Amino acid sequence: MSEFGTTADSSRPPRAAGMAFIMVAVLIDMISIGLIIPVLPPLVGTFTASQADHAFWFGAVAFSFGIANFFGAPILGALSDHYGRRPVMLIGFCGLALSFFVTALATALWMLIAVRLFSGAMQANAAVANAYVADISAPHERAKRFGMLGAAFGLGFMLGPVVGGLLGAIDLHLPFYVAGSLSVINLCYGYFVLPESLQPEHRRPFNWRAANPVSALKRLGNLKGVGSLMLVVGLSSMAQFVLHTSWVLYTSFKFGWGPLENGLSLFAVGSMAVLVQGFLLPRLLKLFSPQRLVVLGLISSTITNFVWGASSSGWMMYAVIGFNLLGFAANAAIQSLIANAADPSTQGETMGAVASLNSLMSVMAPIIGAALLTLASGLPKGDWRIGAPFYFCALLQALALYFAWRHFKRARLAVAAPASSFN
Repeated sequence: MSEFGTTADSSRPPRAAGMAFIMVAVLIDMISIGLIIPVLPPLVGTFTASQADHAFWFGAVAFSFGIANFFGAPILGALSDHYGRRPVMLIGFCGLALSFFVTALATALWMLIAVRLFSGAMQANAAVANAYVADISAPHERAKRFGMLGAAFGLGFMLGPVVGGLLGAIDLHLPFYVAGSLSVINLCYGYFVLPESLQPEHRRPFNWRAANPVSALKRLGNLKGVGSLMLVVGLSSMAQFVLHTSWVLYTSFKFGWGPLENGLSLFAVGSMAVLVQGFLLPRLLKLFSPQRLVVLGLISSTITNFVWGASSSGWMMYAVIGFNLLGFAANAAIQSLIANAADPSTQGETMGAVASLNSLMSVMAPIIGAALLTLASGLPKGDWRIGAPFYFCALLQALALYFAWRHFKRARLAVAAPASSFN
């Protein structure tokens, strides 16, 4: 018997097939989400009268998704530990489809906020997908497989925004109809094709107290080997969310970009993510340990965010994307360290807690990003101060770098101490 409860020969094909299935599901999911990225901010702008109002209400729409996801993600993650990953992912696909169609038909801001609340509460696909990969992977395979999953996210993020930008240039509502249709396709794919990854012997009863986001975060912090990595995940995640929620409005305010230009720039970001996580990550892991890759990635991300904010021309945004090679590898390395610290029966809860932490950051990020953009909304195009959200991201990544360095240093000293006692 192997560690997965079946013989080695019989377990290999399902694991390989399961990885292919989950990557297809994540790819379709991310394309559908990516489609709306270049067009959601302009859609919000159709209900506002000024740039300041535009920044404020887009922050409110993004906040509504994050706060609902903060409470919903750990509940869905814990449900996946009891009922399995597949049914919870089907709930997420269904929620996304409904939210996209309703957004396309929205006639007022309150409708956008209401549907984003619903979508956030129903969606924990990223967390459940990470738990799925942890279910079907041995510990030594996880960093590479989280990289493969990250490549699927990146590929979807690469294709979705550029197609969304092209469709949005025709009609702002069209990408939402296409995204909803893709979510329906994913729902059908998940129902008829996607296999379950969580074996019955690794399931556990659902506990409402355990699903509380505060309790889930507390248990995540108590996992051996995780500790202050929570701070690293939180700070880095907030930087990513401030960047995501600020990108379209920032480039619009500073360079005068529209949906097409933003779609192309996000295509470039996704392309680099696919290149690094899908092809270069296994080679990077041969050169660097996951811990060192985290540190180097955070150094790269700190510099990248600062230079993005200081960019005086649109072409510089593309040049900096290519510089941030190691930054795209850091997240997969952190995910593998956290997944290896959890046991098989709590992968859903653990990844749900990580998703809840990310959601908490996504709650705060739109408020901060919108406030910084609102302050900069009256500045002339090209003014360096419009880059304030990116300077803030650079500061967050620098703090994450400090806590990661401190965590890994303490871990090395803890390992060295017992060894020295025997000398």
